[in-house]
Amino acid sequence: QVQLVESGGGLVQAGGSLRLSCAASGRTFSSYAMGWFRQAPGKEREFVARIRWSGGILSYADSVKGRFTISGDNAKNVVFLQMNSLKPEDTAVYYCAAQTSSRSPTYGYWGQGTQVTVSS
Repeated sequence: QVQLVESGGGLVQAGGSLRLSCAASGRTFSSYAMGWFRQAPGKEREFVARIRWSGGILSYADSVKGRFTISGDNAKNVVFLQMNSLKPEDTAVYYCAAQTSSRSPTYGYWGQGTQVTVSS
């Protein structure tokens, strides 16, 4: 089994920062890329950030560009999301995911999610 576990969520005031972590456990595997998604109350899950290990290519949703930074360690299958200048609209459950194939754009492994709440 492969499991991803997120941590680092919590309650923070607007303008504050949080650093989310995602670590893999169970069966050893290699990922092509890892990403972060979030789901706010009453909304669909949306893409937040992605890191492609080859070349260290970073991608971000427009809503978080300049505020969030994704990083990680491919060898350890860990990924981080540094969130700065948080806004109330960033409130959501944040999920990490792993893309295991370079030919398939799908994410095969997902974590359980960690709650991020930003107060005004």
